[in-house]
Amino acid sequence: MIRAVRALPPLLLAVALLAGCGSEKAGSGGSGPPADPSELTARAQALGMAPELIYVTRAPGFTLAQQSVGVQGDDGFSAAYVDSSGAVIHLYTDRPDRAGHHRHEVVKKGCVVWLEGEGQVPAAALDKALHAVHRPSAGELDALLPTPDPAFTDGVPVQRGDLPTNGDGGPPDNSVPTPGL
Repeated sequence: MIRAVRALPPLLLAVALLAGCGSEKAGSGGSGPPADPSELTARAQALGMAPELIYVTRAPGFTLAQQSVGVQGDDGFSAAYVDSSGAVIHLYTDRPDRAGHHRHEVVKKGCVVWLEGEGQVPAAALDKALHAVHRPSAGELDALLPTPDPAFTDGVPVQRGDLPTNGDGGPPDNSVPTPGL
């Protein structure tokens, strides 16, 4: 008898993927001397984030999904925290002129931080996470920000070699086809 293979529902697949991802630490992760503040600032800026807009939180049962760390808006910060059921708490930061638009938000030193839940995130969990919002310590920031790849941080633009020196290799064709020909 041949059994039909059943596909995982998309949400269950996403939960399975999230459960297996995001537990690795970026940066030195405590395996060496802590990064100095100027290096951490440079790493944040290289990612397009204003260092003063980086905030983190703690929420019981939720862990940071490392691959979710990124830029919000022009130079803000975003990260996602997931639990074993697949629920997600999204943390976003931006300049305070964008405050007052979110149910779970707090203004801290020139920055608005807001949280949004995805899946079955209880309002109480969002409230606790909002009260736990804080600036990361040097160790937290070191683990949070990926270490830049030296191959891409030498300041020299990548030379492709496969592009023509003038234009796109040919003149544009702006002619209009004649109907019926």
